[in-house]
Amino acid sequence: MDFQQMKSVIEGLLFVAGDEGLDAKQLAEVLDQHADFIRELVLELQEDFRRQSRGLQIVEMAGAFQLTTLPAHAPYFERLAYSPSRSSLSQAALETLAIIAYKQPITRVEIEEIRGVKAERALQTLVAKDLIIEVDRADAPGRPILYGTTKAFLDYFALSSIEELPETTMFQTDDNLEEETRLLFEKLDAQQMTFEDIGKPE
Repeated sequence: MDFQQMKSVIEGLLFVAGDEGLDAKQLAEVLDQHADFIRELVLELQEDFRRQSRGLQIVEMAGAFQLTTLPAHAPYFERLAYSPSRSSLSQAALETLAIIAYKQPITRVEIEEIRGVKAERALQTLVAKDLIIEVDRADAPGRPILYGTTKAFLDYFALSSIEELPETTMFQTDDNLEEETRLLFEKLDAQQMTFEDIGKPE
C-alpha cells in the first residue's frame, strides 16, 4: 500500500470513527505501521485538505484526530437543518406552516378547524425551528395566541414579503390540503433555487 492509499484509508477510518476520533496509535494498529509515521501521514492529509479547499478538515482534539466540517460553513448546515421542505418536518407541520403563511395572524383553534385535527405538536415544532412566532393575542375569551411566519421563513424561501407567496387553491375545498401543500412547497423550493442561481457567478 503506498502513501496515497494509506491517506485514503485514514480518511475513511476517521469518517467511520465520527465524533470520537482516532489517535495515531489506533490508526497505526489498524494499518500495521509505526505511530510516528502515521501521525506524519495524518498531518500531510490535513494539509492536503487545506490546500484543496475541501469541505472537511482534520482537527486534533485531546490527542485524537477527527474529521469535521468547516466552521465557516456552519450557516449552510443550519439552513439545511431548519429547512421546512426537508423530511425533518412532518406532513402535519408542513400543512400547519402553509395555513399560517396564508391565513396569518391565526389561532391554533382556527388552524385545527381548517385541518380537522389537533395542531399543538406541529405548532411546537415550527416555533422550535423559528419558522413561526407569536405575533399577538386574539381579542377573544382566553386571549388565544395569534401565530405568524418569521423573517427566517421569508429568508429561506427568498421572499421579501408574504405578498410574494404563490397563488394557491388550498382553501377552496376541504379535501385538497395535502396535495396543495406539496405543490406549494415545490413552488417555493423552485423559487428559492431561482433566486440563488441569479447570484451565482458565471
